[in-house]
Amino acid sequence: MTDSIQTVAGSPAPSRTRPLAEIPALAEMAARLLRTPSALAEMADDDARHVVSYMRLIQFAAGAPLFRAGDMSNTSYLLLVLSGEVKVEAADVGTGETMDIAVLGPGNVIGEMGLIDGEPRSANCTAVDTVQAAGLSRRALDVLIAERPAVAAKLMVALTKRLADRLRALGDQLVIYARLAHEARAETARLRGSPRG
Repeated sequence: MTDSIQTVAGSPAPSRTRPLAEIPALAEMAARLLRTPSALAEMADDDARHVVSYMRLIQFAAGAPLFRAGDMSNTSYLLLVLSGEVKVEAADVGTGETMDIAVLGPGNVIGEMGLIDGEPRSANCTAVDTVQAAGLSRRALDVLIAERPAVAAKLMVALTKRLADRLRALGDQLVIYARLAHEARAETARLRGSPRG
């Protein structure tokens, strides 16, 4: 199967990619990691192995960007971190300011929104140290859909559940932030002696 995964224009390229299936021990580890709670726990063992057979091994040097927020040319793949750590930063594309969101290690999936919708990346992801990842491109997903539609459907359901869980968590956080903002306004008004709130 011919498949390519590009990197951010102007960024250090990852080492040459190769089919993960060519490295059986690593493919089995990837299938196991794909089924962890930090990835797609809903996948059955055989389904995870089938998905991994469509993935490619990609290695990134320490400091190399996996992708950048706002990037439009490098969007249609997801990565399953096999080893190493990836720093995730929220970025204001207009100002370039960033805020650390998380450091993710083995078993974490990143880039799934780009795989699904092909839209620009929403965060910066940078290799903290040497990172090995299993990449699934949109092209490989299309082949998976054609060759194993039931497995592809289960993958998409698992990805959708993952995104729904994250959306719910963000909604919960938004309620907390709104409550804190309301309390801050009330306290500011109280300190000023004003009845506003």
